[in-house]
Amino acid sequence: MLQFLFRRFIYMIVTLLAISIVGFIIIQLPPGDYLTSYIAELKASGQEVSQSEVESLRRRYGLNQPAYLRYFTWMKNMLRGDFGVSFRWNRPVNELIGERLALTATVSLVTISFAYIVAIVLGIYAAVYQYGVGDYFLTAWAFIGLATPNFLLALVLMFLFYKFFGWSVVGLFSPDYVNASWSLAKFVDLLKHLPVPVLVIGTASVAGLFRIMRSSLLDELQKQYVTTARAKGLSEMKLLFKYPIRVALNPVVSTLTWTFPQIVSGGALVAIVLGLPTMGPLLLQALKTQDMYLAGTLMIFISFFTVMGTLISDLLLLWMDPRIKME
Repeated sequence: MLQFLFRRFIYMIVTLLAISIVGFIIIQLPPGDYLTSYIAELKASGQEVSQSEVESLRRRYGLNQPAYLRYFTWMKNMLRGDFGVSFRWNRPVNELIGERLALTATVSLVTISFAYIVAIVLGIYAAVYQYGVGDYFLTAWAFIGLATPNFLLALVLMFLFYKFFGWSVVGLFSPDYVNASWSLAKFVDLLKHLPVPVLVIGTASVAGLFRIMRSSLLDELQKQYVTTARAKGLSEMKLLFKYPIRVALNPVVSTLTWTFPQIVSGGALVAIVLGLPTMGPLLLQALKTQDMYLAGTLMIFISFFTVMGTLISDLLLLWMDPRIKME
C-alpha cells in the first residue's frame, strides 16, 4: 500500500507540474495581456496614458520579463506558500482564494453528498422495479435533468420563489449577514440559502449518476451468480446488498474523478446567476482579464482536486472490490 501511495504521489506531482506549465501558456495565448485590457479601460473612461506610464505599469506587474522567467518566479514563490498578487484586485492570491474557498467547499461538498445519495437510492429503486411506473418516471426525469442547463433552472427557480413566496434566493446570505462576522445566526442563515444552489448545481449530477447506477445494477442483476443465489433461497434484500449493489457501485465511485474539481469551480455559471460568492466567478473573471497568477493558481487547485478525486476513487474501489489489484 505504501509503495502504491508513493508511486501515485510522484505521478500527482509530475501531473500538476505539467498542467501548471500548459495552463500558464494557455492563459497568455490571447493577444495582449492584462495591461492591454487595463489601459483600454482607462482610455474608455477618458484618461490618457503616456508611454512612460505604460512602461512603469509593465515593470510593476512584471510583464516586462520573459514568460518563462515569470513562470519560474511564480513557481519558486509558490513553494513558499506565496501564489503571487492578482493584477485586477491588487491583492495577494492567497487572500482572494481563502475568502471564497470555505464557502465554495461547503456548497460543493453538500451538493456532491446530495447528488450521490439521491442518485444511488433512486438508481437502486429503478433497477429493482425495472419497467415499473417509478422506473419510467425517474428515467424521463433523468433525461430532462441532463438536458436542462443549470443556469436556466436557476433563473426559473429565482422567478418562482420570488413570484409565489416573495423570497430572494440570490446569494448565500441575507443582506444583514453578508458582511457580518460568523455567528450561529449567520450559520443558520447560510443553511436557509443552501437548498436552492445545491438543487440547481446537483440536478445534472443526480441525473447522470442515476443512469450510471441503474444501468450498472441492471447488468449485475442479470448475471449468473445472482440467479444462483436466488435459487439457494437467499432473500432478495440480502442478495441485493451483499453482492450486486456492492459491485454496481464501482462505476459510480469512479466518477469522483470529475466531481471533486467542483469543490473549486463551484458551478461557475450557476454561481454568476445566483450571485454566489464562490470561486467559479473569480476564475472566469481572471481568465477574461488574463490575470495570470490568479487564474493559474485556480487552475492548479482544480487539477489538484482532480488527481485527489482519482486517488480517492481508486482507494475506494480497492476497498470495495477485492478483484481490483494495486497495479
